[in-house]
Amino acid sequence: MNIYRSHVLICGGTGCTSSKSDKLQKEFQNLIQKKDLDKEVKVVRTGCFGLCEAGPIVIVYPEGSFYSQIKLEDVEEIVEEHLLKGVVVKRLLYKGAISEEAIKSIYEVDFYKKQERIALKNCGVISPEDIYEYIAFDGYMGLAKALTEMSPEEVIKVVTESGLRGRGGAGFPTGLKWNFAAKATGNEKYVLCNADEGDPGAFMDRSILEGDPHSVIEAMSLAGYAIGSNQGYVYVRAEYPIAVQRLQIAINQAREKGLLGKNILGTGFDFDMEIRLGAGAFVCGEETALIASIEGERGMPRNKPPFPANKGLWQKPSLINNVETYANIPQIMLKGVDWFKSIGTEKSSGTKVFALGGKIENTGLVEIPMGTPLRKVIYDIGGGIPNGKEFKAVQTGGPSGGCITADHLDTPIDFDSLVALGSMMGSGGMIVMDEDNCMVDIARFFLDFTVEESCGKCNPCREGTQRMLEILERITEGKGEVEDIDKLERLAKTIKDTSLCGLGQTAPNPVLSTLKYFRHEYEAHVIDKTCPAGQCKALLDYFITDKCKGCTKCARVCPSSCITGKVKEIHSINNKLCIKCGACMEACPFDAIILK
Repeated sequence: MNIYRSHVLICGGTGCTSSKSDKLQKEFQNLIQKKDLDKEVKVVRTGCFGLCEAGPIVIVYPEGSFYSQIKLEDVEEIVEEHLLKGVVVKRLLYKGAISEEAIKSIYEVDFYKKQERIALKNCGVISPEDIYEYIAFDGYMGLAKALTEMSPEEVIKVVTESGLRGRGGAGFPTGLKWNFAAKATGNEKYVLCNADEGDPGAFMDRSILEGDPHSVIEAMSLAGYAIGSNQGYVYVRAEYPIAVQRLQIAINQAREKGLLGKNILGTGFDFDMEIRLGAGAFVCGEETALIASIEGERGMPRNKPPFPANKGLWQKPSLINNVETYANIPQIMLKGVDWFKSIGTEKSSGTKVFALGGKIENTGLVEIPMGTPLRKVIYDIGGGIPNGKEFKAVQTGGPSGGCITADHLDTPIDFDSLVALGSMMGSGGMIVMDEDNCMVDIARFFLDFTVEESCGKCNPCREGTQRMLEILERITEGKGEVEDIDKLERLAKTIKDTSLCGLGQTAPNPVLSTLKYFRHEYEAHVIDKTCPAGQCKALLDYFITDKCKGCTKCARVCPSSCITGKVKEIHSINNKLCIKCGACMEACPFDAIILK
């Protein structure tokens, strides 16, 4: 086994892969070999580092030098200067990794040092395709401890006392769910992993599967031991090809090493697992719809009870948790209840992973202790709002959640606090909005998504959300009436109370929360026929300023012939004829056309 003086870690998450990090890896390997450094320097493709806006990311150890936005032409300089001469290439360092005093390693950067990683512990640290690297970081030690030292009941007791709650959205106590499945009668049981993750802007589960798939395998094996199951299924959307590939590699490796399959670790316990691909239906994030999809049926929810713990997959007792929930289990088993409960709050133990996006400097994945204030996430970790804009709101929980305003930035992030504000934790999407976002249009965007994703089984969701969307579209097009606001609110509350599953029950949340905190924007749309944020084009007019040089490009592309003017003279727009397509603004080379 080679001992290397340096390791070059290259982000292999989906984001950086789309920015050609796979080609960076090959270039590093080729140049390292040409310089006869291949016995001294090892190149490792890891999972996601989390700071997506800095990608593609390359980290060189042992220094921890944090190189960001690396291009193919930069590789030679890093190899020549850093790996050959030992001189850090400062111009390629991440902007937060260098100061007047010293060059910082990756974990001294504010984005990372203010986080606490449990579910993301190995992401960006190990090769997800090498089981030995997972084992080197205490992998499968929790499973070994449980199988050799603990009874199934003791395993469930540890999970229960840890206070771990489901990270998929509702926050149901994980230990209680495991206990229900264990007590269910039946000689055949199943352990299921929900890796569907359909929220817009959410990619936490995908990143864990891409960067640390063995943690999910170990956790599902522990769950199988605890409830008396010998078979597991991971339901993952087919749009996650890297996650699927690495998970399958990990499953094959675990089988080869006797950590999956028959007689695991010589204890007599049998457990195996398979992958089932989903077609990308948001509703299949709901557990009974997920079960139907695995069975080969159309993904549609059913009434509960009976709950999956009693009658789940093929009518057998089944345990379902999401990827992030499982990722916490091995470390809880290894480090104990007291360790896990020391992180977070009394009612929400541990950490939560969020996909931080929208109008924020540092987009990417963050993992923080429960109870951390929103302000710390957005400003200390996220770096604040770009371009000097004012913070307006943050949407948590995706299409099932709601908006939280600046007045609540000091709210601790936990399950109960977010629900009290009319939002929810959800799977972990966190979309930041600034003064330029129209909250009516934001509500319309999320409702458009849920209308598209509704399975259509129940009338309130199928018909009600469509009617809500029609009202919102009228309002954003300047055709709304004052009565529409109250009608929208009544309809939202009815759908929330009468829908069959979680999709319909939570679909009105973005509308209700924006009505609660930004009702004045709705009123401006329907009474004044204006969009305060300047986003709803139907409520705006196009104007040509004195920047116009009379080049006539705008007039030539206008489909409604509403622009007039002579060559080399300032043009004008007849807004009565304008169809607000925006073609003129795109064509103008002088930025002379504005909306107001």
